[in-house]
Amino acid sequence: MKVGVLGSGDVAKTLAGGFLKHGHEAMLGSGTPGKLADWVAQNPGSLAGSFADAAAFGEVLVLAAKGTAAAEVLHLAGDRNLSGKIVIDAVNPIEDAPPVNGVVRFFTNLDDSLMERLQREFPDVRFVKAFSSVGRALMVNPQFEGGKPTMFICGNDDAAKLSVRGILDQFGWETADMGKAESARAIEPLCMLWLIPGFLRNEWTHAFKLLTR
Repeated sequence: MKVGVLGSGDVAKTLAGGFLKHGHEAMLGSGTPGKLADWVAQNPGSLAGSFADAAAFGEVLVLAAKGTAAAEVLHLAGDRNLSGKIVIDAVNPIEDAPPVNGVVRFFTNLDDSLMERLQREFPDVRFVKAFSSVGRALMVNPQFEGGKPTMFICGNDDAAKLSVRGILDQFGWETADMGKAESARAIEPLCMLWLIPGFLRNEWTHAFKLLTR
């Protein structure tokens, strides 16, 4: 599968590397693709280009930019390149402000999520929220004594979620489908909870697990 990753930061590189590890092709999209030359040289089979290049390249796309820039990145990717495609939404609506007692600030509220805003702005995109509630070091095939951690996903397109579930299986996660896009109002704040032990105690090696009977 060809995967276009819209972003060039650490999360984008980690996820692109995960796709390469599992035999997919990956192109990173950036506003300044030249800065990715070293990363591409160190990761055989990878490519780098503009946001539009990566969006056109990918059969499946990953949105891995800063939350404050997410809509702009998608506009730069181009409606024609996005239309009808699955976009794995890994972003969170974190404000450009320091945490308070370990808690980051969001520019959304509990009645609206960033994913819902993006879905309204780009109605032809098949968004699926995933990879937003764990740090980048644990995104690809994490190992825990307690078994596979849980990745919470949501989105309006059931077929798109099924495809993302297959990717999460490859990446070593169990999947919990939380329903439609409105559920991102609950999933995105898990990022806040995940970050608190890191900011307060420098603990970054945890993930969430949904237990059922």
